[in-house]
Amino acid sequence: MTENTPGSGGPQQTPAQPSGPVVPEVSTTEATPTPATHEPVAQIPPQQTNPYAPTYQAPAGSTQQYTWPGQPHPQQAPSGQPGPSPIFPATYPPALTKPAGSSSRRTLAAVALTALLAGGLGGVIGATYGSPDSLGSSINVLNSPAAPVGNKTAPEGSVEAVAQKVSDSVVTIKVSTAQGGGEGSGIIVSDTGLILTNNHVVAEAAQGGKLTVQFRSGQTADANVVGTDPNSDIAVIKAKGVTGLKPAEFGSSADLQVGQQVVAIGAPLGLSNTVTTGIVSALNRPVRVGGESPTDQNTVLDAIQTDAAINPGNSGGALVDMAGRVIGINSAIATAPNAKQGGQGGSIGLGFAIPIDQAQRIAKELQNGGKAQQSIIGVTVDSRLPQAQVGEVTSGGPADKAGIKSGDVITKINDRNIDGGDSLIAAVRSYAPGTVVKVTIGSGNSAKTVDVTLAAAPK
Repeated sequence: MTENTPGSGGPQQTPAQPSGPVVPEVSTTEATPTPATHEPVAQIPPQQTNPYAPTYQAPAGSTQQYTWPGQPHPQQAPSGQPGPSPIFPATYPPALTKPAGSSSRRTLAAVALTALLAGGLGGVIGATYGSPDSLGSSINVLNSPAAPVGNKTAPEGSVEAVAQKVSDSVVTIKVSTAQGGGEGSGIIVSDTGLILTNNHVVAEAAQGGKLTVQFRSGQTADANVVGTDPNSDIAVIKAKGVTGLKPAEFGSSADLQVGQQVVAIGAPLGLSNTVTTGIVSALNRPVRVGGESPTDQNTVLDAIQTDAAINPGNSGGALVDMAGRVIGINSAIATAPNAKQGGQGGSIGLGFAIPIDQAQRIAKELQNGGKAQQSIIGVTVDSRLPQAQVGEVTSGGPADKAGIKSGDVITKINDRNIDGGDSLIAAVRSYAPGTVVKVTIGSGNSAKTVDVTLAAAPK
C-alpha cells in the first residue's frame, strides 16, 4: 500500500489487525490512498457496487457470506489465519417512508425496549398485619413530598456536569437522498452554525442529498457541506440561518492518558443527546476504516480507543474529558466476528475516535472551502507483513532524501513504536506536512535514526 495520494475514499471505518493481538484493521502506507469505507449514510441500491462495504475475514478455511445493504461480500480467509472483528462506522440509517412511486429499498431499524417486572405479587395481597391502632404512628411515603433527584448545578468533574456543559454543543445530522437516508452526529464549532463531523456522515449529501441539523432544543435547520476530507474522515458543514449557538470547547489529545475517564455524546440509533461513559482504553491505535484488500490505500485513523458505548449514529459526535473539553471525534466501532449476518451489531466496548488535534487541523483547512493536506513520507508498505518494511521509495520524496532504502524496516517515528504498515501510515498522518520527525530503521545494535521532513500529499 502506499501512503500519500489522497484517494477517492469514501467513508470508512474498520480497525486493522496484524497477525498477533487483535488490532483494528489499518492501511499501511500513504502513497496511494484507496476509498475509505465507513458505513454508508444511505442504503446502496441493489445491483450497484457498494463503495462503503467494510472488510470482513471469514474463519480459516471457511467461506462465509456477509451482507451489506444491497451487496453480498463473500470472502474466504487464508488458511490458518483467524478472521478479525469487522469494524463499522458509527452511522445509523433510520427508517424512511418510501416516496410514492419509488421502488428503492429502505432499511427499517427499530430500537427494542423491554420492560422488566421485578418482585413477587402472590400471597401478600389482602394480608392483614395489624390495625392502625396496633401500629401506632406510621410512615407512608405515598403521602410524602417528592425528594429532589438531580442537581441543577452538578459537582464539577462529574458526568452530570459534563453532560450539562457539552450537550448543547452536539447536534443530530439527518441525511436524505434519492436512495434513502441516515443519521449521525456533529459538534458545533461556531455560534453561526459551523459544525464538525465525519466525512462518512455527510458524503452522500455532498453528492446532491439534503442535510438537516437538529439541535438539542429540538430546533432544526437545513445545512450545506462546506468541505470534506475522505482520507481523514473529517467534514465541516454549515447550518443555515442560525445564530447564538454554543460552540464546544476543544482540549488537546496530545495529553491523554490510558485509563483516563471520558464521556461520549451523540445520537446512537437516532436517539439524540445520548450520554455514555468509559475510559481511554488505548492511544495511537491504527484503525483502517474500510477497504477490502490489505494492499489498498484507505483511510487510516490514528485512533483513540475507548470502551464508552458507541453505536451506529454516534459518528461525528464528541468524545470529551471530565472537564467537558472535546478530545476526539467518535468515528468507528468494532463488532464481534460472530455478529448477526447482514447487520452491524452494537457496542462491545471497542470504539474509536479521531484525536481532536488532528481533526481540528483538518477542519481549519476545510472551514473556508479549502482542501485538507495529508502528510506523506514517500514510501510504500504492505499491511499484510508483520513489520513496516519499505517497498518502493518515491524518488526525491522525504524518505529518499533522508537515505531510506527499499527493504529497510521502520521501527519508530519519534518515540512511537511502529509495528506494521498501518501503524506507519497512522503515525505519519498524525503530523502536519512540513513536520520533521526522527525515523528509526532497524532495531538493536543495527538501528539507525534519520531526520525526515514530511511532505504534503499531491492534491
